[in-house]
Amino acid sequence: MTSSPIPRVLGTFQKHRVKALLMGGQACILYGGAEFRRNLDCAIAVDDQSLARLRAALADLQAEPIYFPKLSPAVLVAGHACHFRCLAPGLHEFRIDVMHRLRGAAPFVELWRRRKRVAVAGVGVVPVMAIEDLVVVKKTQRDKDWPMVRRLIEADVVRTHRRTGSKVRFWLRECRTPELLVELAGRHGAVARRLRRGRPLLRSAIAGDAQAVERELRVEGGRGARPRS
Repeated sequence: MTSSPIPRVLGTFQKHRVKALLMGGQACILYGGAEFRRNLDCAIAVDDQSLARLRAALADLQAEPIYFPKLSPAVLVAGHACHFRCLAPGLHEFRIDVMHRLRGAAPFVELWRRRKRVAVAGVGVVPVMAIEDLVVVKKTQRDKDWPMVRRLIEADVVRTHRRTGSKVRFWLRECRTPELLVELAGRHGAVARRLRRGRPLLRSAIAGDAQAVERELRVEGGRGARPRS
């Protein structure tokens, strides 16, 4: 069986001290919301030192640019992604996508401040985009992203033992599982009532009507909705 290239790629980034924030599918895996993925998405700081470290890591991985545009501060600040394919032996043309400015998300400096530090076997502690920010990034109009958001929230509810107010508000604003929304609204009715103006389907969740919640979720997903806080 072919071993995963992920530890080697992340380890190379660690070796060169690249200021990169793991996001996308690999971050979803660490949060329990996705299965194996064949690429790595990361958000990086844009300054001379950070880009020099990134280029050194890419050189170690024998990563060549694919598609366009070319890696540069101007391109990244403008919100474009730069794509690379790793040609070093054993990496099996593993793909790396690098971004800085993300549609709908906070500036990189805020994303970095809110980052989570996650231990990855064979690598060490890796900076990962906070799940709250990851959900914002994943909430595009692509149909395939909505199931990912659903799984992320489900996994976060299961894995979180300390239900802080901010966590409960996050779940009620973003959860896409009808039965779980009904359960959350039942357990945290006061919070759900405060949030229902920004997310009207919470009225159905408070009423315990999972079928109505499911119908309203389809409408919400069709709009690419971003519930207000």
